[in-house]
Amino acid sequence: MDVIKNLIERACQERQRIVLPEGTEERTLKAADKAIADGIADLIILGNKAEIAALAQKFGLSNIEKATIIDPMDNPDAEKYANLLYELRKAKGLTMEDAQKLVCNPLYLGCLIIKAGDADGQVAGAENTTGNVLRPALQIIKTTPGITCVSGAMMMITNAKEYGEEGVLFFADVAVTPNPDANQLSQIAVCTAQTAKALAGIEQPRVAMLSFSTKGSAKHEMVEKVTEATRLAHELAPTLDLDGELQADAALVPFVGASKAPGSTVAGKANVLVFPDLGAGNIGYKLVQRLGGAEAIGPVLQGIARPVNDLSRGCSVEDVYMMIAITANQAIAAKK
Repeated sequence: MDVIKNLIERACQERQRIVLPEGTEERTLKAADKAIADGIADLIILGNKAEIAALAQKFGLSNIEKATIIDPMDNPDAEKYANLLYELRKAKGLTMEDAQKLVCNPLYLGCLIIKAGDADGQVAGAENTTGNVLRPALQIIKTTPGITCVSGAMMMITNAKEYGEEGVLFFADVAVTPNPDANQLSQIAVCTAQTAKALAGIEQPRVAMLSFSTKGSAKHEMVEKVTEATRLAHELAPTLDLDGELQADAALVPFVGASKAPGSTVAGKANVLVFPDLGAGNIGYKLVQRLGGAEAIGPVLQGIARPVNDLSRGCSVEDVYMMIAITANQAIAAKK
């Protein structure tokens, strides 16, 4: 199962329009050049045109001129996007003057381009905090209908082919919500199943709601949260193959699952693992990555109505490139 190859091929076959607000950032420009060369997306790069051209020449990038470049400070569509922002936020007290200023902010402009239907997704964060990336996305694009909780999923590609989907699993939440309540946890489960379909082509996500208890083996309020989240997730997505609460070994190992949760269609066969809180999820994926030698791709933000993804400020050129491809795949899935 060559997940990365398939992901790139899907992006090339159904090219999406992806905004890069950090248009003068070195890693972003180098990744953009490669993405254009490989045909994985039609890119909209935000920044001063002369500066971008000079940087492209400095770094030896021959494809940047094929992107659509928009200067937020000299944008012929500024009034259109300012009016859109004003209409979206005037009930929150935003003035037209404020809207006109915010349209010059690349992170806001990128989200407005998406909201107006002029782009399909956005990748940022190489030089901005997660809060700065998420704020305009939540104000302008907003969350997916029926979802109130944004979360981060990690695609884990392991050498243990007997687990997950030929060694591929999705972990969540690993990035955003520190201590989700039962309702938020149920939303994280449903969104992560959708992410598994969009990115890895997993047609049948099998979602395990993880705990230190399996089917009532322990009593605690933390266990009760997971069991309630399982119930709510079934209500939110009745056809989703999901079960809980399950310990990690019961979720992954067939004979343990059969012993601890007989009759479960998920136990021993899970390919999506939903952790009870951010601490467990973040620690869990890093242990699998470092001790187990797994490749960790993400985190991929989910729960936003159109894909907006946040990079680590320590990201590599390859990280930015992969996130462009991932965002394109999310955009493809959102249209189906």
